[in-house]
Amino acid sequence: MTSHVRHITIDCADAYALGGFWARVLGARLSDEDQPGDPEALLETPGAAVLFVQVAEKKQSKNRVHLDIQPQDRSRDEEVERLLTLGATLVGDHRRPNGRGWATLADPEGNEFCVECGAAERAALSGTRLPVTADDVTTAVRLAVDTLAKAPADRWEARAGSLEWTCWETAEHLSDDLFAYAVQLGPRTPPLDRDVPFRWAPDREGGPHNAVFADREAGPAGLLATLEASGALLASMVRTTPPGVRSYHGYGISDPEGFAAMGVVETLVHAHDLAEGLGLEWAPPAALCDRALARLFPDAPAGGDRWTVLLWATGRAELPGRPRRTAWRWDGRPLEDQTASSAG
Repeated sequence: MTSHVRHITIDCADAYALGGFWARVLGARLSDEDQPGDPEALLETPGAAVLFVQVAEKKQSKNRVHLDIQPQDRSRDEEVERLLTLGATLVGDHRRPNGRGWATLADPEGNEFCVECGAAERAALSGTRLPVTADDVTTAVRLAVDTLAKAPADRWEARAGSLEWTCWETAEHLSDDLFAYAVQLGPRTPPLDRDVPFRWAPDREGGPHNAVFADREAGPAGLLATLEASGALLASMVRTTPPGVRSYHGYGISDPEGFAAMGVVETLVHAHDLAEGLGLEWAPPAALCDRALARLFPDAPAGGDRWTVLLWATGRAELPGRPRRTAWRWDGRPLEDQTASSAG
């Protein structure tokens, strides 16, 4: 057995005020139990919570431990400017002309922290592929749920795009896909030759084979709740499973990132099917499509509208200069395994 980090604790003069600053930095919320003047304030963040504790002593010298901040949806320099407007101060500028490096800032009580390049900037600087992450799964599912929630309640029995299933069945199938990918990563020794043996069966002849079904009495809101819950399960498993773990999938033994990419593709393309059946508009972010394409469809065209390319790769759209796909499959293997197989 081992220990894990429960809190990162920061001594300060005003726990609630400093916690409020960091809540804005990290896009998180202070605990509902904390109030101004309390001796402690807890900020729940992924991985480990940050606990601010009021002490009488003032900060004496440079921190021996500090936080490194990586922006998720903006550049390093844009994040530095945002944090300066929130009340941080610039302590040291270690940014280089070639785009690398970092900036050292201090929070309102003088605690130093560093702002690094975001993942997209790092990938561009190094010429590497940007990975598909647990956050991508969450983003895809939430975008889909928010869009599908606008559908009229009486449209869910309509056929979903070109599929033979109803919109209700397709949403159940999507929930089931996300659940299935999550549980493949669940055992201490994930199987390499078969699915985890849940029982999958159709609700009707010709319907999807699922282990997950929504209670129809809960209506469309309940259906979408099952979809969001399954997405959260997959995101949690991807986030907490070591990257070296491998598990079975019919399109190639895969890793946590591969299962995240599968979940993203399933969500984006089935949301497309559902949007067609429900009469909704659906156009997911190009960057999200691009990351999924790079991970699962490395032979897909590099140029062009990334959403259109993903629809083409999954047999749902025409692409100029390319024959329409009537049969398709992704390659779920990690890219290094694909390269080794090709070289061998």
